[in-house]
Amino acid sequence: MRVLIAGGGTGGHVIPALAIARELKSHHNAEVLFVGTARGMENRLVPQAGFGLMRVKVGALKNVSLITRMRTLFDLPRAVVDARKIIKVFNPDVVVGVGGYASGPAMAAAIMMHIPTLAFEPNYVPGFANKIVGHRVSAAAVHFEQTEKYFRNAQVVGVPVRAEFFNVPALDSNHPPTLLIFGGSQGARAINQAMVAAAPAVLRQIPRLQIIHQTGEREYNDVAAAYAQAGVKAEVSAFIDNMPAAFARADLLLCRSGASTVAEATAAGKPAIFVPFPQAADDHQRRNAEAIAQGGAAVLVPQAELTPERLTEVVTQLFANPARLKQMAERARALSHHDAAGRVARMVAELAEGSN
Repeated sequence: MRVLIAGGGTGGHVIPALAIARELKSHHNAEVLFVGTARGMENRLVPQAGFGLMRVKVGALKNVSLITRMRTLFDLPRAVVDARKIIKVFNPDVVVGVGGYASGPAMAAAIMMHIPTLAFEPNYVPGFANKIVGHRVSAAAVHFEQTEKYFRNAQVVGVPVRAEFFNVPALDSNHPPTLLIFGGSQGARAINQAMVAAAPAVLRQIPRLQIIHQTGEREYNDVAAAYAQAGVKAEVSAFIDNMPAAFARADLLLCRSGASTVAEATAAGKPAIFVPFPQAADDHQRRNAEAIAQGGAAVLVPQAELTPERLTEVVTQLFANPARLKQMAERARALSHHDAAGRVARMVAELAEGSN
């Protein structure tokens, strides 16, 4: 079986795609080739994982300037032609679109060539590429039930996350209350600034609170210095290599609500305060957070409302109510999806078998 995986750009697209690729290779003996663009994270992560990568030239259409949009529209037909050439040479049994710039042209080319296609959509609201091809794909794998309506033959499978998140042990009853703050690999300035400003007031109400804070490379020095100046003891890191271990120590998360973060929080059974990134395409982070908050596993605080006073109020109220935190943790676990990569891979294999 040969599978072409198209898309990328951010870690939210690339990391689940690699999990699916590994599952296809190890359990279905598939030959996997990626199609991306020259500027996405796939250029580093895909070769590191041992997979081949071809590129097409295409940019963004959403939340960009008119000049960038016009350039993308100009490049789009050529990108579809280039994707057709790659498909003809590689001759895949199935093309999988994971969202991102390269996904649209490759999926459009595959549909025109009558090759089975599967769309993977981790967000509550599909990205632009998946919206365009949604009702023409052969099947789709989605994270939320509410997303099924955008696609043909959709199944709710979740988002692939590392097994370590599902294996996070229960906290010891004698451990100090612990808050884990992170804004993704690059950090989140709004979260960093609000937490540093709120920390003294939070600690006055929760003196035993342990703060673990991943800041991102650019803000590490400023955040560490601000904590020190405020007399706050915090475990500050630019980047946390072993995030499952950090989750294992935490009672509560303060973070963004990208699809992978949401999936990791639910897999680990961790209550969260989600602060959606307001510039995310189609405001999908807010919709992700709303779905988990409505399920009783998180609190949503829009970035526009993320003042030190509001953050202090939310954090202290949650830690003052251990029964609520426990209930949120249970509901988070109930919203998680085991074996998401395996389920996507099996859907791909079924499409391949049906086309032969």
